[in-house]
Amino acid sequence: MSKVGIVAYGITPFTKEDQKIETVLHSSANKLFQKNPSIEKKDIDGVLVSTNNNSKYLAPVLSEMVGIQPKIAHSIESLCNSGTNSLVSAFSYISSGLADMVLVSGAERYDSPGQILEWDNSRGEFKHPIFWASIFSKSYKRKYEITDEQLATVSVKNHKQAQANPNALSKKTYSIQDVINSKKLTDDLRLLDCSRPCTGSASIILASEEITKKNSENPVWISGIGQKTISAGFTKNPSLTSMESTKIAAQSALKMSKHSIEDVDVAEVHDAFTVCEPMALESLGFTSPGKGTSMIDDLHKTNNFKINPRGGLIGTGHPLGATGISQTIEIVQQLQNNAEKRQTDKANVGLIHNMSAASTSSTVLVLEK
Repeated sequence: MSKVGIVAYGITPFTKEDQKIETVLHSSANKLFQKNPSIEKKDIDGVLVSTNNNSKYLAPVLSEMVGIQPKIAHSIESLCNSGTNSLVSAFSYISSGLADMVLVSGAERYDSPGQILEWDNSRGEFKHPIFWASIFSKSYKRKYEITDEQLATVSVKNHKQAQANPNALSKKTYSIQDVINSKKLTDDLRLLDCSRPCTGSASIILASEEITKKNSENPVWISGIGQKTISAGFTKNPSLTSMESTKIAAQSALKMSKHSIEDVDVAEVHDAFTVCEPMALESLGFTSPGKGTSMIDDLHKTNNFKINPRGGLIGTGHPLGATGISQTIEIVQQLQNNAEKRQTDKANVGLIHNMSAASTSSTVLVLEK
């Protein structure tokens, strides 16, 4: 199987602005082409849109707006991991020979309908993600004797790291006490424990090996992909203290890439809530069960940007359809050594972890130079 590479990307600042989804979507695609004028639009034969917005026919709309007439054009919706699932689809089209070059654009508004899963009636009124996050937090704290202050370090670290990201929603740093004193939403969650919905978009172009080498002097390759869906309702999760779909997806991605987790130099993990980051680190294999908060504390104290260098979802904001794509762009920047103040040392292998709805579904990508 020939390699699939990343040729170009564009991203907008994440904001609370009230813009039409088509405008948001166009912004990052337009930036991509402005930054990469040598890319021939006629060579792009696939356009995929990642969004949970209810607007129709967005991939053909985007194609017309940027001046492309692709063979393949459609939208992909999978709540919070729509972005990485779109990248997997683009990878598959290229690997199969159905396309040579695919534009993937993800966008969301601050009021996206994807924030609430209406299907799961067993939740009663508890359809908002803060309720599964509360159950995860309570279960995780109880099992591993973790304090609210330890979880608050995730928020402190990621808001701090977001200050080095010009596109991040967060413009402030916080102390552990600030997190503890922020508005209480449930018994186990405060406002600063949560990522925030926002308006934003991110675009990326994937291409065959030949086209990637022609268009990029510093190519980054997708060497591993893992996906796993366990259920839709979070009550079917086999564990409330680990991410089982993440474990399986990570094993698949690392096996395909011929790497181990020890080879990963930098990672973007899906910290929708503070409890998610330690659970993800443990489930990915970076550290043993119950030790995620210790690893996060060490990273924070040493100003090590290895995990969530752009500020994670908590610091950067979480426009659902754009999140997985923006995570991937961050790892590309890290591997190309152009992440500026966020740059980690000697980044050769990077990992993206993107999940939906209490980790009922997870996607893991491995990228390398």
